[in-house]
Amino acid sequence: MSNAAPGALSGLKVIDLSRVLGGPFAGQVLGDHGADVIKVEPPAGDETRGWGPPFNAHGTAGYFEGLNRNKRAIALDLSRDEGRAVLLRMLEGADVLLENFKVGTLEKWGLGYDEVLSKRFPRLIHARVSGFGADGPMGAMPGYDAILQAMGGIMSVNGTEATGPTRVGLPVVDMVTGLNAVIAVMMALTHRAATGKGQFVESALFDSALSLLHPHAPNVFLSGKEPRLTGNDHPNISPYSSYATATRPVYLAVGNNRQFARLCDEIGAPEIAQDPRFATNADRVVNREELRTELERAMADKDGAALGEQLIAAGVPAGPILTVNESLAHPHTAHRQMVVEMDGYRGLGAPAKPAATPPSFRRPPPEFSQHTAEVLAEFGFTSDEIAALQAQGITPAKPL
Repeated sequence: MSNAAPGALSGLKVIDLSRVLGGPFAGQVLGDHGADVIKVEPPAGDETRGWGPPFNAHGTAGYFEGLNRNKRAIALDLSRDEGRAVLLRMLEGADVLLENFKVGTLEKWGLGYDEVLSKRFPRLIHARVSGFGADGPMGAMPGYDAILQAMGGIMSVNGTEATGPTRVGLPVVDMVTGLNAVIAVMMALTHRAATGKGQFVESALFDSALSLLHPHAPNVFLSGKEPRLTGNDHPNISPYSSYATATRPVYLAVGNNRQFARLCDEIGAPEIAQDPRFATNADRVVNREELRTELERAMADKDGAALGEQLIAAGVPAGPILTVNESLAHPHTAHRQMVVEMDGYRGLGAPAKPAATPPSFRRPPPEFSQHTAEVLAEFGFTSDEIAALQAQGITPAKPL
């Protein structure tokens, strides 16, 4: 273990019943900041353990590893009465229950928040990650990142006329939903500190997808016009896109006239800034293709990597387009501690860094059921009870 200083959430106990992405990511964020997160997997395990290659030496996929550090793992069959009885004993000492079951599953098991959990555990915060929420025209429907990118309007503004609508190349809706779940838990903890009462909080993929539609939704609200596919271009700003150089492309994000003039000076073409076609941002947006031609002509003999660093050092928002490997190997990535290494595990660091209570990386992602006996003993189970639960298949030691 490394960097084991207590974080801002030290002392918080989280029972994480979630699987796949949004919920586990939320649990990992809580764990990175000091919470004791207990990952409760079904007898078959979290399916992302098999979402590879690549796999680690124990046969666990990198996909799982990216979402489940700083957790202890147990296996528990919640479809059986005995498994649910174990969960209820664990909740007696828990602050947060995190889950992303299909809406209605806990109610079917007799574990609904309103009917059971809120009465038995009044201080408990029940955080649910769902696809569409519990009610409404699509209430209780299952949700998946790519489907919500499609239905939430994200794909409709991502891509070009040639490619058509395109999925963002990472699970942005799932991950933002996980972050929204963390925000909701923090709000509920603040409320509990003031009132002594827990509450139910929900973070839905549908809501999170829509929340990402800036500036497209405000543009629609004002103009009524349907946004169009613009590829790497920004709908409201120019130059704000990727531009060719002699080597790799460079991305420019120039938001005002001062930056635009500086850009033109740095690339050796100050006359571009004097052209009346490009006098203001509105002019540059209208004439964006002509502006692209002029800028790319001026940058045709320049190295994209060097130019990107030159421009940002000069105060022009710009950067070379790097590969994932190049980004991870960048010296500033190391300086910002955004790659974590421990016990043979490598993962992304924590982006939130409170100065007095920094994140810590205490445990690599757990193997299946790795901590079952340890965790159950902490909740008062005797060794005989633990052995009986394992023998009955309630807490299997290996995936079933």
